[in-house]
Amino acid sequence: MTSENKLESIPVDQQGSFSSFLKTLASFTGDLSSLTCPSFLLAPISLLEYSAFWADQPSLLSAISSSESEEERFYAAVKWFISSLNGSFSSRVPKGEWEKKPFNPIIGEQFHCSWEDGTRIVCEQVSHHPPVSGFYIENQKAGVVVNGHDGQKTRFSGTQMLVDQIGYCTVKLTQLGETYLFTLPSLSVNGIWYAAPYVELYGTSYAQSSTGYHAAIEYSTKGWISGELHHFKASISHESLAGPTVIEGQWTGKSTITKYKQSPAPFLDIMALEKSEAIVKPIAEQNELESRRVWQKVSEALKAGDYPKASAEKSIIENEQRALRKERENNNESWEPQYFKAISGKEEYGDLREQILAKSDHKFVDTMGGEGGWVYRDLKA
Repeated sequence: MTSENKLESIPVDQQGSFSSFLKTLASFTGDLSSLTCPSFLLAPISLLEYSAFWADQPSLLSAISSSESEEERFYAAVKWFISSLNGSFSSRVPKGEWEKKPFNPIIGEQFHCSWEDGTRIVCEQVSHHPPVSGFYIENQKAGVVVNGHDGQKTRFSGTQMLVDQIGYCTVKLTQLGETYLFTLPSLSVNGIWYAAPYVELYGTSYAQSSTGYHAAIEYSTKGWISGELHHFKASISHESLAGPTVIEGQWTGKSTITKYKQSPAPFLDIMALEKSEAIVKPIAEQNELESRRVWQKVSEALKAGDYPKASAEKSIIENEQRALRKERENNNESWEPQYFKAISGKEEYGDLREQILAKSDHKFVDTMGGEGGWVYRDLKA
């Protein structure tokens, strides 16, 4: 993908703020999440809502438990994971548009949605400093439960914004007693200097199952001479396999699976899958902490191209949050999430992290956020 120059499309009243933004980026060191982004580069959606893209293909998630063997269930889990990458970093961007920055969720912000097949998701902003989103997905009929959390550490390098995703997710097959641990890839945001940002994944993420199957998933992109955009290569290993199985292709398109000494076979064709629309309650029926209600006025202003109003409405929300934080500090009050509770990682995934460390040949870059995690608390219990 080339960075088409969109500088001429910048609204006149935003050109000054964009220029200042670039100058700040060029000299900034440290975490970029605290920087204020020009309104025309904002997406009319909260970052918290992005967690719903883990279920971008709910049928692939529920299919994990229906596979007949441990080996095939692991491949099905990898297939779901690749589809979630496409949902999180590609298909959510409207065709013909460029990557834009979502709103930073407020503490306690929530997002709820469901799908016709019975899959549902609960998302909550469980921390503001550092920013962390917790998410829980379940399909009771299929016996599939996903727990995860995700934060970001952002820095600028050359012409790229580099984002390390801090966190992990587990997939549990409740009727089979199996657990899968997935770590998260890093991403780069390119094209910022041309006002036409787009995302690429890089580095390596890992998957480890309680049945012993392991995957190292490497991400690469098109170089100056060779390669392709959005490329991944997953190397699958298990003591029962005579040799490695390789799954390779584009996480935005087609991929193949090549088992030991066999010919490549089709694995996944993302573009051939229909996207299931998430069901979200109308804003009028949402509580005051739900994402689309929190950011309604800002989103409407952005969609209307009224960037000064979007900035003003966004500032109102941010100032209210600062006042609430100050009030809690003055009253010595602690805040706790409604839907999630903090636990140790071992409680959630056992020794799967240690198994990843043992099999990664010292290549493992620990972005799991330490030994802790967040899990859904059943409010009905």
